[in-house]
Amino acid sequence: MVSNYLLSNKKSKWRGKIQPAPQKSNTPYRVFSHLRLPKLHTPMAKKSVFDPQSVHHQFPALRRLHNKKPLIFLDGPGGTQVPERVIRAISTYYRRSNANTHGAFVTTRETDKVMSDARTKMATLLGAPGPECISLGQNMTTINYSLARAMSKLLKPGDEVLITQLDHEANRGPWLTLRDFGVKVREVKLLPTGTLDYADFEQKLNENTRLVCMGMSSNAIGTVNDFALVRQMTYKVGAWLLLDAVHYAPHFSIDVQAIGCDFLICSAYKFYGPHVGIMYAKPGLLDRLPTDRLRTTDQIAPYSIETGTLNHAAMAGVSAAVDFIASLGSGDNLREKLDDAYAKVSQHEFALASKLYTELKAIKGITVVGQDFSSEKRTPTVSFTVKGKTAEEVCKQLAAGNICAWDGHFYAVRAIEVLGLLEKGGVTRMGISLYNTEQEIDHVIKAVKKLT
Repeated sequence: MVSNYLLSNKKSKWRGKIQPAPQKSNTPYRVFSHLRLPKLHTPMAKKSVFDPQSVHHQFPALRRLHNKKPLIFLDGPGGTQVPERVIRAISTYYRRSNANTHGAFVTTRETDKVMSDARTKMATLLGAPGPECISLGQNMTTINYSLARAMSKLLKPGDEVLITQLDHEANRGPWLTLRDFGVKVREVKLLPTGTLDYADFEQKLNENTRLVCMGMSSNAIGTVNDFALVRQMTYKVGAWLLLDAVHYAPHFSIDVQAIGCDFLICSAYKFYGPHVGIMYAKPGLLDRLPTDRLRTTDQIAPYSIETGTLNHAAMAGVSAAVDFIASLGSGDNLREKLDDAYAKVSQHEFALASKLYTELKAIKGITVVGQDFSSEKRTPTVSFTVKGKTAEEVCKQLAAGNICAWDGHFYAVRAIEVLGLLEKGGVTRMGISLYNTEQEIDHVIKAVKKLT
């Protein structure tokens, strides 16, 4: 029964304990204070301490020639290239340990270890208390639909869920299905500046709000959302907070305990791994959700939301992707190495993206969409339109010159619609990854100039 989970019979209040808000002080919220972001304020203001050439040999795709020339991969927001160690981890699993889990013989025990290692390393990457907080799945969208299905059994007509106009549809569509159960799903407005309207956010949060679902950053235009402030807002009304970190995790270190979020979802193929969805749930929280699961499924976290046999080989790749990122940093343990690596990579990516933004903005006929790079609270994703050309036409011309860029709405269709760009074919999007170089950006700027 619903009453056995999270809701009481009194005005739809949550029965479960909500983590209390931090004690108030006389100083404003120190938003983003936990983030290790690059200290850059002007394009290329400081020489990067990370050299992308040092990792080029680890990516087989970067050695590929098309029409006898190398490719420039600016398609990272849709999925990064994969280093050799990830490819090797996946193939080695198939060569040596291909078996299902929970058996007595050697290969099944090796598979158990592969799964355990993936949870443990992702817990370290996300700053989670332990592997019991990490659930694995096909992708972020599938996990979110499973969560929404579970929530549909808990929420009552009149309860509210808050989403945003800036989000990827994978963090909107699943929650919109709750309207079929009488739940009121409201959306926070997106401003023309490419940022969320936080006054609207605060106004729409109320005592009936049960869940807030928002992205940490926009995959379409690069905005980093003020999730620290939103966490404070949700504490006041006792609502859960779910964060979509798919576009954020490739660029910045994450500490779910410092953020205080209840759920966080990301995808390994955006940070140099295979196509796997990963969910963090606050300790004890998943056990209270009536997820759809078989009688034979482990009925406790983190397994209770995992349906069917998982992709074991891909999980080996997830661990290898975490190890790859850590190999770029220094420290006495895995977490310290990851934090250091993210700090270096973020600085490098920010410098290149800010240069790309500034140079494109100076070209006549180019309109750059979204925030500038005067603040470090920005992912290295630059989107723009070209006067007289659709985004598809732009990307086709760039592709002829071996430049890989995306066009359209990138499943952030509501954001592109609100910005008035959907009927124009969306935008051209270029995303910087750790393997991109300044020479590549110079080449891209020259190619875009030829389009106008």
